[in-house]
Amino acid sequence: MRIVFAGTPEFAVPSLRAAAGKGEVVAVYTQPDRPAGRGRGLQPSPVKREALQRGFPVLQPESLKSQLARDALHALQPDVMVVVAYGLLLPSKILEIPEQGCWNVHASLLPRWRGAAPIQRAIEAGDRETGVCLMRMEKGLDTGPVLLSQKLEIGEQETSGQLHDRLAELGAQVLADALGLLRAGMRPVPRPQPEAGVTYAHKLDKAEARLDWAQPAQVLARKVRAFNPWPMAEAMLAGERVRIHAALPLDAAHDAAPGRVLRATREGIDVACGEGALRLQVLQREGGRAITAADYLNSRPLPPGA
Repeated sequence: MRIVFAGTPEFAVPSLRAAAGKGEVVAVYTQPDRPAGRGRGLQPSPVKREALQRGFPVLQPESLKSQLARDALHALQPDVMVVVAYGLLLPSKILEIPEQGCWNVHASLLPRWRGAAPIQRAIEAGDRETGVCLMRMEKGLDTGPVLLSQKLEIGEQETSGQLHDRLAELGAQVLADALGLLRAGMRPVPRPQPEAGVTYAHKLDKAEARLDWAQPAQVLARKVRAFNPWPMAEAMLAGERVRIHAALPLDAAHDAAPGRVLRATREGIDVACGEGALRLQVLQREGGRAITAADYLNSRPLPPGA
């Protein structure tokens, strides 16, 4: 079974390993190297590093819209093309080339959370479960029929980073199951997505990171989890910008204005919200590292009302 793999970030690496265990990976497509780090030198993607370690041919086109790109994929004679967080649009003519189509590993239970940030939006919305769908790609945005899926409960205090890692492994498992069926001559049966329940996971914007204390504490606590590790929730605390790595919502009655410190102890810094209070547990000062609220208060005491 000839497999072409297309992916870029760390999320796609377990799926590349799964593909390699189920067939012959004849080529790996990934985004061009990008500047990164303090030196802004060109850095390969996690998928490229994995592919090179395994000796797979790597292709890094800026686009797949040209006839040259189509000819290159045709020459590989793929049975199936697996796409996992690739980051480039696949034109219709590309989707038609692999004999079994293009399969996409998507980190949600479609049709909920189509789009760019399904993991973060599921946590932000307070979803209790999510999962992975293996979808046969078509022209629309994450609209194709689902081949296989698997559910996963979201932990009460789970961050996007933690959920990302679990879903990456689950996605690899679902992909391996589907490729195993295909190799055995049993094509997974595509199931059209229902029209009801469609939601879109819009791309994260750094401007969303600033917490609005007029919102309920439960909403802000979900944002803190959803935006960890990026873009990280942030606030101005007594005139100082801080990033908030962990926080706990409290069902606390108060008459303080939103954004005022109710109390500051070793357990955390309780800030008044539109409803309840948010206990800041792990913070990061400008240019520093993440520290507990107790360590923060040792260097910068905060009186109630701050």
